[in-house]
Amino acid sequence: MNNAVDLPLWAAVPVALLLVFGAGLTLIGSIGLVTLRSFYARVHAPTLGTTLGIGSVLAASMLYFSVVQSRWVLHEILIGVFMVITTPVTLMLLARASLYRDRQEGSSEVPPLPPPVPKEED
Repeated sequence: MNNAVDLPLWAAVPVALLLVFGAGLTLIGSIGLVTLRSFYARVHAPTLGTTLGIGSVLAASMLYFSVVQSRWVLHEILIGVFMVITTPVTLMLLARASLYRDRQEGSSEVPPLPPPVPKEED
């Protein structure tokens, strides 16, 4: 079941480095989520860690399984595309919903809406 012993050193080192790098970025994002004070600061940390962190883990997975199975394993690219597309969209929707709610409640944490721009008459 475990083919890790069959992995040559030239592939094992980059796989290990990519996994450690991805895990480190995800850890930094998680620490930022816990330690930052406001919602608007906290929402950025995990999304930034997710995008590059998941990319590193997926690259390590692609390299590992391509070497072990002696064929190109590329389905991780589809996973990466979905993560890169959905993570920023989720961040934007969460931030906009929170901004709308905070403005409705009159929170001093967010700036007020800008004044409307007058329309020019033709």
